[in-house]
Amino acid sequence: MVTIKNEFLTVDINKIGAELKKIEYNSIQYLWQGRDEVWSYSAPLLFPICGGLKEDKYLLNGKEYFLEKHGFARKTVFEVESISENKVTFLHKSNEETKVKFPFDYELRVIYTLDGKSLKVDYNVINKSNEAMYFSIGSHEGYYTPEGIEDYDIVFPQNETLNAYVLYGELLSNQPLPIIKDSNVLPLYDKYFTVDALVFKDLKSKSATLRNRKTGRAVRVDFPDDKYFLLWHKPNAPFICLEPWDGVQDIVGTSYDISEKVGIVSLSSGKEYNHTHSITIVE
Repeated sequence: MVTIKNEFLTVDINKIGAELKKIEYNSIQYLWQGRDEVWSYSAPLLFPICGGLKEDKYLLNGKEYFLEKHGFARKTVFEVESISENKVTFLHKSNEETKVKFPFDYELRVIYTLDGKSLKVDYNVINKSNEAMYFSIGSHEGYYTPEGIEDYDIVFPQNETLNAYVLYGELLSNQPLPIIKDSNVLPLYDKYFTVDALVFKDLKSKSATLRNRKTGRAVRVDFPDDKYFLLWHKPNAPFICLEPWDGVQDIVGTSYDISEKVGIVSLSSGKEYNHTHSITIVE
């Protein structure tokens, strides 16, 4: 486990998956700690795919590959490339094992930086292959809600008319489910998550705040670079995941060709991709 800290925050990160395991402020834990019998993760990194593929497979140049839901980065041991008191950079490089599922040469860096009451999370991908690389990347942080999620709201900076898109197994439909109309407050209910996640494809806002409506305790997630935003929760469990993704599940009726996948990033040979989001304690 690696720890960075400043005068406000103490953050622990596991080398496995470069996964956040603790965000602590004033002796209050803001991140779900993970329990095997509920959900063992706290904040898995999603790479090289976000969500699920149809039948867990894709085609690239006519060849078939199998890739599990959310990809393999969350189970991969990263090396610590550099570290200081308030910043750490984790590095993962492609290898023969990753190429069985994802046949590209790449470097993936995850950089955590503390700035006041904010934790900045940067993803950096370099395509070392001689061809375009197709991938998605996203975050899956789970925030601790000890009172249960129904004491909480999601607050957006702009009024939103939100439709979530229904999931059929691992696949995303184009069937909208109305959630809120012309409001910036989404009250949370367990019933929303009986069909897995809420997937928002047309959010105007580029941040979302999880706020306890009784105590005012809040954490804000800013995601300027992401096309999609998801909420996920296991009914009756004391956490809620706020998930900015630069990618999305396979759509019902999609082809297997990864180059045609909705939301996929195409990174040219030798090029670099940068992506950022941040987590801020709000008082």
